[in-house]
Order: sequence, then structure tokens, then C-alpha cells
Amino acid sequence: MSNNKQTNVVTTPLSAREGQGGESSVEWHPLRPFLPPNAKVLFLGSFPPPRHRWCIDFFYPNYINDHWRIEGLVWYGDRNHFVDEANKTFRLPEIIQFCTEKGLAFYDTATCVRRLAGNASDKFLEVVVPTDIHALTAQLPHLQAIAVTGEKARQTLAAQTEVPVVRLPSSSRAYPLAIEKKAAAYADLFRSLNMLP
Repeated sequence: MSNNKQTNVVTTPLSAREGQGGESSVEWHPLRPFLPPNAKVLFLGSFPPPRHRWCIDFFYPNYINDHWRIEGLVWYGDRNHFVDEANKTFRLPEIIQFCTEKGLAFYDTATCVRRLAGNASDKFLEVVVPTDIHALTAQLPHLQAIAVTGEKARQTLAAQTEVPVVRLPSSSRAYPLAIEKKAAAYADLFRSLNMLP
């Protein structure tokens, strides 16, 4: 695989934030892929929510999304391990250190989208430029599984990779499953990869 192809994935135009308004505007991904060199699992979502819903400049930035609470439950037995309740945010330095140490990578299956509504619901996202999954996974020599948490992500990923794809429960509170059951599904994945005892 050429370096040029890899570079296209990593250097998504961060300056192209949200579209200039109107349903026809396109929005480029605002974050670079987070790819620790030791990553065993790559979480691929669909696309970040609108910027006004962010509490951190990282993946799963919405305070009411439970991804970081699920990780806290799985690894530390504490849903609030990464939560700064007083400031209604997440502890970003701890999250980055944790993901780097544990080997968790993050990006999304779309690099450019058109929002058909002002939210991050999959059914209102039109994928304009899908992420080059081959270029992404080529940068992760220890990758053992790709975890997707949404149907749009699974559909977009389709047959683009030979790495096993695992469908996990969505960390969105709109997905009607208790957080403990979601955490159990995540823990099963990590145990299957010998990342958890």
C-alpha cells in the first residue's frame, strides 16, 4: 500500500469543520484517527456529533454518550472512572493514556458526510467520502478486531477488510439496553483477545 494512500486518511482536512449551512453542505471529519502503535482493537463509529454537543476533543465526545462510562465499567468496575461530573465532561488526559496503554484505536467509517438533520443519528447521515479502511488498518500491525457500534458503520465497512468485525451495542442512550449489559458485551470482546482476564 502506498504512503500516499495512508497519508490521505491521516491528514483529513481539520480546517474544514462543519458545512456552511443548508442540507447540501458537506462536513469533513474534525479529528485525526487515533492509532496507538500497539492497538489490538479499532473502534469505528459513523461520524462525530455536531460540535456543539462535544465536551472533549476526542472520540465519543458527547457527555450523554456512555462509551467512556462503559470503558470505565469494563476495565475499572466504575462507570465514572473517566467522568468529571462536576464539570459535565470526561477526563481526556486519562482517556488518552488509557487508550494508548490498552491498545484501543478510534476513527469513523466516514471521512466526509452531509448531515440531513442537526444531529448524529445514523439515519440522517449521508456518507460523501467513506474512510479508506485498508489504509487505516495498514497502520495497525497488531490489530485483531474492528468494533463497530452502529448499523451505518457496519454497512459502510461492509467487505472492506479481512480483519474480523465485531458488532457491539451502541453506547448511545437511545439504544435501549442497560449499561451493564453493554459493558458485558465489550468485556467479552476484550477477553476474546486476551486483553482482560
